[in-house]
Amino acid sequence: MSRRTSFLVAGGILAAAVVLAVLLVNLRSGPPQAPPGNTLPTVGTATAETVEGPLTVRGSGTVRPRAEIELAPQVGGRVEWMSRSLVSGGRVQNGEVLLRIEDDDYQNAVQQARAQVAQDQVGVLQAEEEARIARQEYDQFVDRRTRDGAVMDSAAQASGLVFREPQLEAARAALARSRAQLADAELALARTELTAPFDGVVRSESVDEGAFRAAGQTVATLYASDEVEVIVPLSDRDASLLPGLWALRADDGEAGLPARVVALFGTERFAWDGYVHRAETALDESSRTVDVVIRVPEPFRTGEPAGSTPPQEAPPLLVGQFVDVELQGRDGTWTRIPRRALRPGDEVWVAQDGALSIVPVRVVQRSESDVYVLGEIPNGAPVVTEGISVATEGMKVQLRAQPAEGTQ
Repeated sequence: MSRRTSFLVAGGILAAAVVLAVLLVNLRSGPPQAPPGNTLPTVGTATAETVEGPLTVRGSGTVRPRAEIELAPQVGGRVEWMSRSLVSGGRVQNGEVLLRIEDDDYQNAVQQARAQVAQDQVGVLQAEEEARIARQEYDQFVDRRTRDGAVMDSAAQASGLVFREPQLEAARAALARSRAQLADAELALARTELTAPFDGVVRSESVDEGAFRAAGQTVATLYASDEVEVIVPLSDRDASLLPGLWALRADDGEAGLPARVVALFGTERFAWDGYVHRAETALDESSRTVDVVIRVPEPFRTGEPAGSTPPQEAPPLLVGQFVDVELQGRDGTWTRIPRRALRPGDEVWVAQDGALSIVPVRVVQRSESDVYVLGEIPNGAPVVTEGISVATEGMKVQLRAQPAEGTQ
């Protein structure tokens, strides 16, 4: 094959390839046409609910005694008798004798004081008689001088010593002193018996029969059993929901707002009814909370079951136990939303008619799962809980389909 022929063959092959390529390009099918996708963000929502009535303010604290004292004898001596109730955990009644100090020395002191009183009474009688005789003798002296024609001037008047008045006053003072000493001796004798100042429970005791105890030395610790207290720290927001809190007076003897104290015993929960007694008038410097004092009357009565399972045995409310407290707050109309629906800056995003509206609210109370607010949120309105982190007024959104009831 000549060289010219080779060029012609190569050119024909190249031309055929170009034609084939043009045909393939022209005969290919176009890409499938699809409608444009929805670009609106999808949000999850929950329903806002309007509720009416009092809010429940919740807190917690530790049970402590209403009153707790250290018992100590006011006189010293050997302990000759102890009550069987004077043991740790023992219950005592007001006025019950708990301990007796050996009283022989105090009996002797009373007898000596009585003898001194009797002696000083004789001294007073003797001084009174001597004063009467002195007055009588002076009157007779004046009568004789008058019959003799003598005139008694003011300088010649007798002084009190003539009538033995200082001696009489001294005798009476000695009698008063001896009677006071007798009263002291009888008081010391009465104090050889140590009695309970109120109905209570013995927390601890540190004495045995035969031991010597000095005056003022502690023998036991006793706390009152008629009422116990629970100190509940509340934020200023929760404290503001308690009506009349700052009007409560600790000395008026009236029960305040109702309260419910719930304690866990084993696997069951039990409840006792109480009341708000007072509020501390200073903020806690570390937590910036207000301490509200709850009192529970008759704490040793058994609690009411607070669960669905009936317990086998109900316990008393124990000192030192950690409890939950429910307080009845003030009445009102509130909007309840999930915590996730509350946005920074106290805002709620309401999704209606495919658009968002940003509603400012005032938070009244927070719970573990919900928030109670005041604001222009319609009852039953869907509020955004998830799906977007930034929103603008009027922003278009689509709601995420809610799962059918009974499906996961």
